[in-house]
Amino acid sequence: MYTYLPIIVLVVAFLAAALKVLNEYERGVVFRLGRVIGQKGPGLIILIPVVDRMVKVSLRILTLDVPNQDVITRDNVSVSVNAVVYFRVVDPVKAILEIEDYMFGTSQLAQTTLRSVCGGVELDDLLSHRDKVNDRIQSILDQHTDPWGIKVSTVEVKYIDLPQEMQRAMAKQAEAERERRAKVIGAEGEYQAANKLTEAAKIISAHPEALQLRYLQTMREMSSESKTSTIIPVPLDFIKMLNPNFASPKDTDKP
Repeated sequence: MYTYLPIIVLVVAFLAAALKVLNEYERGVVFRLGRVIGQKGPGLIILIPVVDRMVKVSLRILTLDVPNQDVITRDNVSVSVNAVVYFRVVDPVKAILEIEDYMFGTSQLAQTTLRSVCGGVELDDLLSHRDKVNDRIQSILDQHTDPWGIKVSTVEVKYIDLPQEMQRAMAKQAEAERERRAKVIGAEGEYQAANKLTEAAKIISAHPEALQLRYLQTMREMSSESKTSTIIPVPLDFIKMLNPNFASPKDTDKP
């Protein structure tokens, strides 16, 4: 019995060193005597102790926070921009062989690309067309990281920090724009009111009785608004007697 004990110990030690379990989201790049023989996993895999060496690579989406970058836009405005990058490894062999540290490499590339793209657009485009800036950064990153076996899925510019002077200038611009809109709306209202008054004058000139009705309606409104005022109605015929030039169209048509 004891004669087989060393063999049993060696077998157990061999299996403990040779058997590896990889999760569903993991892949193992196997090196045999320094040469890549491929990727394995997920599940149970067998490695030759001492001869084989395995490097685990996660295939899940990784989140990379790009720190604040000082950028001067194309219209010479100094801003501070940060972003977040979502990417994943699609080819574990390339991610291990083509670059020493794909996380560090992608981080440095994202920082330089963020500065380059934001520095090539104007501030208004950076604020109002952020989706286009995001798409351009994502396209550049995906193009450069493709030889590394990495797929950049999304890039989002999170925050744009403007200087206090620029914030005050933009606030004044927005206020001036609001005032301009208010003046335009007011002028448009005056124009429409003038058109309506012109149409009303034409109707009254064609039907002088409408002026008398309007006169009575105005007196009624004045009496209902204030009870302390005294209203003395003056007939329109009396005004015609005092002012001979005041005449209705029907009077002017008489020979």
